[in-house]
Amino acid sequence: MTDLEAELRAAVRGEVGFGVMDRALTTMDASNYRRVPLGVVAPRDADDVAAVLEVCRAHGTPVVARGGGTSIAGQATGAGVVLDFTRHMNRLVALDSGARTAVVQPGLVLDRLQEAAAPHGLRFGPDPSTHGRCTLGGMIGNNSCGSHSVAWGTTADNVHELSVITARGRRLRPGPDWQGAPEGLRPLVEGELARLRTGLPDLPRRISGYALDALLPERGADVARSFCGSEGTLGILTEAVVRLVESPRARALAVLGYGDESAAAQAAAGLLPYRPLTVEGMARDLVPDAAGLPRGGAWLFVETGGESEAAARARAEAVVRAADALDTAVVTDPAGQRALWRVREDASGTATRMPDGSEAWPGWEDCAVPPARLGAYLRDFRALLTAHGLRGAPYGHFGDGCVHVRIDFDLLTEPGVARFRRFSGELAALVVAHGGSLSGEHGDGQARAELLPAMYGAGTVALFERAKDVWDPDGLLNPGMLVRPHRLDDNLRFAPLPREPVDVAFGYPADGGDFTAAVRRCVGVAKCRTTTANGPAVMCPSFRVTGEEAHSTRGRARLLHEMLAGELVTEGWRSPEVRDALDLCLSCKGCRSDCPVGVDMATYKAEFLHHHYAGRRRPAAHYALGRLPVWLRWTARTRTAPLLNALARVRPLAGLAKRLGGIAPERAIPPVAGRTFSAWWRRRRAPEGTDGTLVVLWPDTFTEHLSPHVGRAAVRVLEAAGLRVALPPTLRLSTVGDGSSRLLNPLAAIRRTRVCCGLTYVSTGQLDEARAVLRRTLELMTPVLEADVPVVVLEPSCAAALRADLPELLPDDPRAARLAARVVTFAEALERCAPGWRPPRLDRPVVGQTHCHQHAVLGDDADRRLRAAAGLTGELSGGCCGLAGNFGFEKGHYEVSAACAEEQLLPAVRQAPAEAVVLADGYSCRTQLEQLAGVRGRHLAEVLAEYL
Repeated sequence: MTDLEAELRAAVRGEVGFGVMDRALTTMDASNYRRVPLGVVAPRDADDVAAVLEVCRAHGTPVVARGGGTSIAGQATGAGVVLDFTRHMNRLVALDSGARTAVVQPGLVLDRLQEAAAPHGLRFGPDPSTHGRCTLGGMIGNNSCGSHSVAWGTTADNVHELSVITARGRRLRPGPDWQGAPEGLRPLVEGELARLRTGLPDLPRRISGYALDALLPERGADVARSFCGSEGTLGILTEAVVRLVESPRARALAVLGYGDESAAAQAAAGLLPYRPLTVEGMARDLVPDAAGLPRGGAWLFVETGGESEAAARARAEAVVRAADALDTAVVTDPAGQRALWRVREDASGTATRMPDGSEAWPGWEDCAVPPARLGAYLRDFRALLTAHGLRGAPYGHFGDGCVHVRIDFDLLTEPGVARFRRFSGELAALVVAHGGSLSGEHGDGQARAELLPAMYGAGTVALFERAKDVWDPDGLLNPGMLVRPHRLDDNLRFAPLPREPVDVAFGYPADGGDFTAAVRRCVGVAKCRTTTANGPAVMCPSFRVTGEEAHSTRGRARLLHEMLAGELVTEGWRSPEVRDALDLCLSCKGCRSDCPVGVDMATYKAEFLHHHYAGRRRPAAHYALGRLPVWLRWTARTRTAPLLNALARVRPLAGLAKRLGGIAPERAIPPVAGRTFSAWWRRRRAPEGTDGTLVVLWPDTFTEHLSPHVGRAAVRVLEAAGLRVALPPTLRLSTVGDGSSRLLNPLAAIRRTRVCCGLTYVSTGQLDEARAVLRRTLELMTPVLEADVPVVVLEPSCAAALRADLPELLPDDPRAARLAARVVTFAEALERCAPGWRPPRLDRPVVGQTHCHQHAVLGDDADRRLRAAAGLTGELSGGCCGLAGNFGFEKGHYEVSAACAEEQLLPAVRQAPAEAVVLADGYSCRTQLEQLAGVRGRHLAEVLAEYL
């Protein structure tokens, strides 16, 4: 332990982390930059902050304040001590609805303030797209804005008073009329009045530099306002009094289509006289599926408010009449509006991939020009991109003249970085030529601060430096940001990554087979850090339970990044830090669909476990649960299911079995079916005279051995729909020529082998075994593939494994892609193969949860239509049941597993009416419902079969 760490531990009551994991989690924000801190402190209160500053000042160690870590210019990273305000200093201290003010701590997430203010008809005006995870402290540090700034301004416009501790320990209360100004600030400003009145552009989105003009006497000498946007370089914020605005009772959204983003930008300024709440622009490049949007190559999203829906619609229609658009639409349905806003809010992630899948990066993320100049600026901007051979898709706050864009810079090679630097200088000159600001929302940080002289001139930049010295004469706070900056091409986060592809098991087709590129997908948008599930979203259940960065998708991706970099995490695939962070990953695959950049942490986890345990003894659960198909086939072959079920009811024997198998002691061992689904199939009397479409029903492990009643019900419904049902063929082990039967030593006595999706092997990282099982499955399925027959898979997790994992594990086998393409869900089979069939009418409400793998990989549109046709009303909840295959059964996971279920699934079931049908297509979901709530969930096939 260093002296610095020891003194911090003695001085503060909050957590002090100088370990590899604590540091690795905070090396990056959402920018292109990376710095390795000495340590991380989570202060409990202002006294802790003061103590950290005192210790660090004595050691000459820099201090960096960090909120949600979503900054895009690098200002939330640093090489000293990082203050993490999200753990403890995250409260809403007070809310005064009469005065329309709130007192907040810096780590409070914006959405928590909005939720508290909403019952009073109030809200905080600024709302960045990261509102579900950005903090008020970060918003004040960056002077954040969001889509509603045309109506309610920037964060600085909505701040009344601050509580700040300077680097030398002085506690100040910045406010208007020089309140809380440090000694020397007023004389500095009064000596430079002419420069401040003439040298700073008058823009709604001038975020670059220090807001020293807020200290002009005609502007109220507002010290709090001038502090906003200082990026933690002047003082450490410990509390803030913010103003709230009245939220409209109703809203409407006018969507206006234009030929391209320049035309949309040109039109935006003309809509401002109609006093809209938003004027947001977006190009088609960022909307792969433009269904439901008006015709056009770009759109303006213009939101209006009113006391009633009719009033809001009338204002939206007035905007439509005034707009010279190709096509228009007005949306008043709240759900429809939310869906459109999700497209816009996810752009910060989706913009990181070009239409061809190539990578794009921030760096010139949010320049702003006068709104009337935006159209001309965008045309010149496009020309500059073309001149440098670069591409980008502009979007953003067109009503304020602020444009976001991710550009396909090559930041991996020296020539590419050199081009990034040249382009940056030329773009800065272009922005200034249009009267703009280098930053219009996200701050200068390291990305743009070096170029501030191009915008302000050397004299004004020198004035910024003098102001910094008044507040922080020792240069302790976030050095290298905003003033006296690092070069914009230093500290790039890609520099330490390996240049050659890493040897891996999965194919990573979306990333050119490069695991490093797959890990680079995470740019820090941090949608995985939302603390409440939003609608049908799943990601990231373990973070919502623990609140720990290490248990978020972003945190795990950061650790994998550091593992590949090898500077901080030095043990590579053997890293215990990465293993521990991945341990609570449920492999729900929610991030695969919910992450705006498509990070697939379930695959990364399987890859890591594969390498981590190569040639080593695995956890007991990997043998007990990872090879579950082996043990269940052995049970079926030896016909010992009744005996095993009886033994499992004997508590001491069950306890011993769970200890040996690495199973959570809190879990009951599920019973094994006395007769498998295949055994029932062989003995059934097939219907005669059926000439419908042939479908092959996949006998997955769970349906085969644990829930054969689901398979029987599915056969009944499929045949009632006029389909011919068959099961895949089986082969004798001796006919399999690749030697993979050696993997099934416990099954040496079994004469036949069956198809398997390899799910349990994949989820435990036994990828060699998974590939062998899948190759054998492809051999068995060859006749089916040649016949081009749909393959119906009842278990969503197995269907997802066949659709996604199979072709990624065997990318060189064309049969893998063919089988993946033939896989259909139960509902898809009925819709595609029996389009004229109508299910029985139940006319009952439903409750339950969409399986996380179905949400992430398969989609549930066909299920929704089938439920509607059957008169099953209501929505299934989102999130994850928490059992997630082997996860919830593994020792040490029970509490997290149960907490996940308590988030949405169990409350929804408890609150459902008595006549509600409890739907749970996944075996894990049904088991979780039974073990935690005593409720029997049913597969949709069972429900329909009952009413035939």
